[in-house]
Amino acid sequence: MKVAVIGAGVSGLATAYALKSENHRVIVYEKSEQIGGTWVFDPEVESDPLGIDPSREVVHGSLYQSLRTNIPRQLMGFFDCPFFARRYGESSIFPSHEEVLEFLNEFASEFRLVELIQFETEVVRVERVDLRNDQWVVESKMNELSSNEIFDAVVVCSGHHTQPRVADFPGMEKWPGKQMHSHNYRVPEPFQDQIVVVIGDGPSAKDISLEISKVAKEVRLSSRSPNVKVSRLDFANNMWQHSKIDYVDEKGEVKFEDGASVHADIILHCTGYKYDFPFLKTGGIVTVDDNRVGPLYKHIFPPKIAPTLSFVGLPYNSGVVFLMIDLQAKWIAHVLSGKRNLPSEGNMLSEVEEYYRKMDEKRIPKHHTHSLVHKNIPTSQLDYLDWLASEVGLAGVDEQTRFIQKCYLKYVIDNGGWRNREWEFNNGIQ
Repeated sequence: MKVAVIGAGVSGLATAYALKSENHRVIVYEKSEQIGGTWVFDPEVESDPLGIDPSREVVHGSLYQSLRTNIPRQLMGFFDCPFFARRYGESSIFPSHEEVLEFLNEFASEFRLVELIQFETEVVRVERVDLRNDQWVVESKMNELSSNEIFDAVVVCSGHHTQPRVADFPGMEKWPGKQMHSHNYRVPEPFQDQIVVVIGDGPSAKDISLEISKVAKEVRLSSRSPNVKVSRLDFANNMWQHSKIDYVDEKGEVKFEDGASVHADIILHCTGYKYDFPFLKTGGIVTVDDNRVGPLYKHIFPPKIAPTLSFVGLPYNSGVVFLMIDLQAKWIAHVLSGKRNLPSEGNMLSEVEEYYRKMDEKRIPKHHTHSLVHKNIPTSQLDYLDWLASEVGLAGVDEQTRFIQKCYLKYVIDNGGWRNREWEFNNGIQ
């Protein structure tokens, strides 16, 4: 089949490799001039630091200069291309973003994927040729010149770390200080001697707040989690943990629900990202509702138009994300080759609806639909990977990977996401 792949990041590269291995004809569309997607560091930031102005010039990447992964390198390889420390000169369990990009470039070079990619080509429309036809038209733009091409299938691999989600609290629009999203954070120097409120409880909030604390006057973390202990943090004398923001006022005051308040200079939203596919036209068959992309069978195929449209890389928090992406791509390639058959449209839709029903029953918010580590999520991450592996004739997740992933969850996630945990992680593996 002739297949379009949208994006040349981790998902796009893995998908191109899987499709090529099954002898499909592949064209990869990449907006930038190089591969890597979110792993390409761009010092540029957007004109709107919150990232909500629709007229702004969008910067795709969200990397900050010092970023290292919060996933150990042993969990970041593909089935056919493991991530070795010795190749890249670093010994750290958690590789730098530069090292990850080097790994991806080597992967693309080794399997001759670069020749499949159209660089500096933005996809502006993906739409079925007509309602009675399974083919798709991909409209793209290069140097202001537009072109249309027809494909038998399209795989969306455009990532989900570009469109910021921001917190919402009373007084936000009239608050006089600076507000920004972590999407536009690069280095800590602009926070010198500032009082900063960081909203969020995830890895980026913890990572960035710790880095900022080295130059800021004070850092106040605000979390909506009911498990947060309101206190000064024991490893930084200028950092405090607070509950959710109650309101902010025109004088620059930030009031927390725990009763504390602070006169802040900057509010930094480390509040995640939105799934966004502005180029995709499905007539309402696939929608994004409170960060639920769906309906999607196994987070990949829309039942009504499967298998000619699919998504790779939507699930998050898996800890074994590269391997998951690799297996998703391999499954799509096998389905398009006819080696694997999908259930009927009705059966796929019923399974998706049952998944949603279980989420509602367990009171899991809709925006956690694609999470694989929420404590009450209906399907565990390793079960999901094992199922995908069985579909493509592989043995599933090996015992060593399972053990390292268990250590990752214990020493990275269970310890609150703080990144000063490498010693404990190494000790756990040993």
